[in-house]
Amino acid sequence: MSEFFKEVIQRLNNNGTNQSLIDASKNFMIKSTKPKYSYNYFALGCPIIQYPQDMIAIQELIWEVKPDLIIETGIAHGGSVIMSASALALLDICEAIKNKQKFDPNKSNRKVIGIDIDIRKHNRSAIENHPMVSRIELLEGSSIDPKIIEKVKSISKNYKKILVCLDSNHTHNHVLLELNAYAPLTSINSYCVVFDTIIEDMPKGTFEDKAWDVGDNPKTAVREYLKNHPEFEIDKNIDNKLMISVAPEGYLKKVS
Repeated sequence: MSEFFKEVIQRLNNNGTNQSLIDASKNFMIKSTKPKYSYNYFALGCPIIQYPQDMIAIQELIWEVKPDLIIETGIAHGGSVIMSASALALLDICEAIKNKQKFDPNKSNRKVIGIDIDIRKHNRSAIENHPMVSRIELLEGSSIDPKIIEKVKSISKNYKKILVCLDSNHTHNHVLLELNAYAPLTSINSYCVVFDTIIEDMPKGTFEDKAWDVGDNPKTAVREYLKNHPEFEIDKNIDNKLMISVAPEGYLKKVS
């Protein structure tokens, strides 16, 4: 382990016990939610409803894991699947350079599966007309529909390294069903990332027009899932690195 990496780990450990930084981060998350801070970003020209810290974390994980397949529930405007697809393209380019091979984008097996119960016409059009579309497969339907789950499982059989991102309906029951369906597809040393666990840490009633709230959200689902799934661990280093994130305790690493 390099000296710089050791210093990074020490800084992250310090962040985890720095109460003033923790409080400032929590306050920013509370203050930035109603102004829709996360709605102002784009990935390769496509809107992505995420905080920049989580966007950086995902690209770090893709580089670390080097997945062949990324499964994403929740598409919205398509920015997330576009960003993931572009990261997979970069993996292919870097591998071609390393192996002194000519890069052929049409020969890559890597791709992103994007699942959404309602892929709106203009969002589908934006994705299908994007240069990254060849690396994306869109599935319209509920992520907990048995037919969708079986289709994803069937596709997944052709891949060895799989990373999962869950970001659709944020109620406890829905996310728990997603975890039961898709988390097992995660390859060892890869991640199942559960977004919007932050709901549990926000003041009750923050999301007054939504079906989820404190006590009924992705974090409560994660906690229940982990009770019976020791093969997954929360990567606290990522939490301590980001500080500002919609997914605290949601970066789940499959360790066995």
